[in-house]
Amino acid sequence: MPVQLTPNAVAAIIGGDVNLKPLMQVTDVKLIGSQERYRLMVSDGVWAQHAMVATQLNDLVKTGHVRKGSVVQLTEYICSDVQNRKIIVVLNLETIVLDSEIIGNPKPYVESGPTAQTALPRNNFQQSACGNNHMMGQGPVSKWQNPRPSFHPENSVPSMPNARPAFQSESSYNIVQNGRSTYRPETSAPAVPNFRATVQPSYQPPPQYKNRGTVFKNEAPARIIPINALNPYQGRWAIKARVTAKGDQRRYNNARGDGKVFSFDLLDSEGGEIRVTCFNAVLDRFYDIIGVGRVYLISKGSLKPAQKNFNHLKNDWEITLDASSTVELCPDGDGSIPDQLFDFKPISAVENAESNTILDVIGIVISVNPSTTILRKNGMETQRRILHLKDWSGRSVEITLWGEVCNREGQQLEEMLASGDCPVLAVKAGKVNDFSGKSIGTIHSTQLYINPDLPETRQVRNWFDQGGKDAASMSISKEFVPGAVTKNEMRKTVSQIKDEGLGRSDKPDWVTVRATISFIKTDSFCYTACPLMIGDRQCNKKVSRSGDRWLCDRCNQEFEECEYRYLLQAQIQDYTGLTWVTAFQESGAEILGCTAKELYFLKYDGQDEEKFSDIVRSSIFNRFMFKLKIKEELYGDEQRVKITVVKADTVNYSAESRYMLDVISKLSR
Repeated sequence: MPVQLTPNAVAAIIGGDVNLKPLMQVTDVKLIGSQERYRLMVSDGVWAQHAMVATQLNDLVKTGHVRKGSVVQLTEYICSDVQNRKIIVVLNLETIVLDSEIIGNPKPYVESGPTAQTALPRNNFQQSACGNNHMMGQGPVSKWQNPRPSFHPENSVPSMPNARPAFQSESSYNIVQNGRSTYRPETSAPAVPNFRATVQPSYQPPPQYKNRGTVFKNEAPARIIPINALNPYQGRWAIKARVTAKGDQRRYNNARGDGKVFSFDLLDSEGGEIRVTCFNAVLDRFYDIIGVGRVYLISKGSLKPAQKNFNHLKNDWEITLDASSTVELCPDGDGSIPDQLFDFKPISAVENAESNTILDVIGIVISVNPSTTILRKNGMETQRRILHLKDWSGRSVEITLWGEVCNREGQQLEEMLASGDCPVLAVKAGKVNDFSGKSIGTIHSTQLYINPDLPETRQVRNWFDQGGKDAASMSISKEFVPGAVTKNEMRKTVSQIKDEGLGRSDKPDWVTVRATISFIKTDSFCYTACPLMIGDRQCNKKVSRSGDRWLCDRCNQEFEECEYRYLLQAQIQDYTGLTWVTAFQESGAEILGCTAKELYFLKYDGQDEEKFSDIVRSSIFNRFMFKLKIKEELYGDEQRVKITVVKADTVNYSAESRYMLDVISKLSR
C-alpha cells in the first residue's frame, strides 16, 4: 500500500507546530561544512523544505538508514531562523520506508507574509491599462496576498479561480491576454494515490498569550531539551541540568582589551555534559548565583565550538551566556539528575595514556607529602603537594595537587593518613603528565572526592581491607620511596652550588641550604608593581607615576594604588663559603619579617630611617633553611647563574639535630 505523507506538513512546521510528528519523504541528502553535519530536503508531497540533522543522528545517514527516497517520521524537531531562512532542525526521527519513489512533484516552500515573496507565478497577473493588478475584476490585489486558498479538490471551483491551489501543476492554468485566467481542475492529485489535500489550521497561541496584540513566536516559554540535542541551528532552547564544577574568576588581557571570565560544567538527566562560559557583566550577574550541586534551568545562550585544548567534556559545543540569557534555580525533588558523572580508569591504564589526557581515577591514598611553595615560570608562587594512590591493578601513581586544593583536601588527607586511616580518593578530571614517568596533576576543573558514596569506593575499600593493603604495587611515576625528600629538599652547601655546576643544565636545580644572612642591599629592596589581574595571576609589572596616579604600560591603565613587591638582594653564607641570592615577595617578607609596603613607607613616606635600619639589622646574621632555585640565565651577552630564594624557613634545631645524627651514622658505617 502506498505511503501517504502528512498533508501540509511543511507549512505546519514553519508555522510553529512542534507536535505534529509528520510523515515526510527525504528527497535529497547533502554533507556540509568542515564538521560532519547533514542537510536533508524533506517533502510533504507538495512542498519541500531544508532540514538540518542533529549530530547525534549522523550515524543514521552514514549507515544508510536515512537516504534519498526514505519516508521518515519526524518525532522531535524545531524550526529555526538561520540567516533569514527557515530551517527545520531534526532532533529525532524514525525511518518508516527505507526506499521509495519520489512522491508528488514537491517544490521549495516559500512562506507568505510581509517578508516573503509570493508563490504565485508572475504571469497569473496582467497589468491593466491604468497600471493596477486585478484578479477577476475584483480590484487591486496586494503583492503579499496569500496565494494558497483553503479548499478540497473535490469541491466546486473556488470563488477565486485564478488563485493557485497548493498541489496543482502549471498545466492546470490557461492564461489569456485580457488579464483573466481560466481554471482546469485535475482529476486527482499528482503521483499520490488516494491523496486528499487538507489545510493545516493556522497557528493558535496558548490561552495565556491571547488578547495581547501581536504575538511573537519567542514569547512562549522555550522547550526543555537534552544537552546532547543542542546545536547552533536552534533558535530557542532551554536545558535543565546540575552544576558539577565551577571555575574561579579569571582576568584576561588581549587585543580587544581587558576582561574577566568564569565557566561552569553542567550535567543533565540523560548524561549529557556541556561547559558554560560567562564574560564581564554576565559574570557579575551569575557568578554568585551558580553553586556546585544545584540544578538550574538555563536558556537563551549561544553555542560555539568547544575549545578542546581547555575543555575535556565529551561535547562538540559549549555555551556562552549573554545579556538576554536566563538562569533559574530549580527544585531537585525527583533526583533524576546525578550528582556527578565518573568514568574511572584503572591506574594501569594511565601508564599507556597520552600526555595531557583528562581522565578519572579512584584508589587508596598511601602517602601524602607536606605542601611546598613552588615558583612558577611566570614568577608567581603557588602551593604544591604530592600524594600517592594505588588500586587493584597492581600499580600506584603520583597525584600532584596545585594551589588552594593543597590546603583543603590535601591537608585533610594528610591528617587522615597521620591518624592511621587510608582514605579512598576519587579524582575527577585529572591531567596526565609524562615527565619522569606518568603522573596525574590537578587543573582548574579537577575535583577531589574523599571517601565518596560510590560503588567503586566500596569495591576499592574491600580490596584494600582483604589483602590489598599488603599487596605489592609498582609505581608508574618517577621512582618513589615513602618518606623520601622531594627535589627541592636535596641538601647542599654553598660551595657545592659552584663546585657541582648546579643550574647549568637545561632544567633548574632545586636544593636546600642551611645558611646565614650576612648582608642585605637596602638601596633598592622593592619596586612598585601593577595590582591588576591578567588571567589567573597578577600583572606585577613595574609601574610609573602619572600625576597623582600610577600607570602600567603593559595593561595601559591607571590606578590610584599600586603594589609594593620585594626584589631583595642578599648575601648568604655557611661554613663553606658565601653567595648572592634574590628574594621576591613572600620569601622577602620571611627574611625581613614585614611586607615590602610597610618597609617602603618607613623609608620614604614616614621618614623613619632609624626604625627602617633596625628592621634590616635585626635580620642580619639570622639563620634560615633556604629552599633555592638555581638556573643559568643570559644577561646581555653573558651567562650567569641566578639563585632565587623560593622559601626561607627558620631553623628547627630539633629536626636539624636528628638530620645531622643520621648523616653521622651513615658516614660511620
